[in-house]
Amino acid sequence: MEYNTAIPIYLQVMTSIKRDIVTGRIKPGAKLPSVRDLALQYSINPNTVSRVYRELETEELCFTRRGMGTFVTEDAGRVEKLREDMAQELVREFLAGIRQLGMTDEEALQLLKQYREREKMTGTA
Repeated sequence: MEYNTAIPIYLQVMTSIKRDIVTGRIKPGAKLPSVRDLALQYSINPNTVSRVYRELETEELCFTRRGMGTFVTEDAGRVEKLREDMAQELVREFLAGIRQLGMTDEEALQLLKQYREREKMTGTA
């Protein structure tokens, strides 16, 4: 993973794990890697991984069983809420960028429709 120097590493790792949870790459109830293994996987300090897991627990996206490890929540509603929140953030960022270009929301919608049609025609959808 390449890190953006403008964003704290722990937030970038959290976002990566959250994305894996909402896409189903990490299943509900799945055991997450140990702190040491995740630190190796992301080439980061184990203390950073500990912070990631603490923050995910605070957001109730995972829980720790003493002596057993850290597990993803089994609460499907919480995962769906995370998915919606992440999608809302993407839309907010997209619209902010479009507005900085001086485009209206209607122009943005038209642009999205055109892009989607091109994807369908080229088979990249």
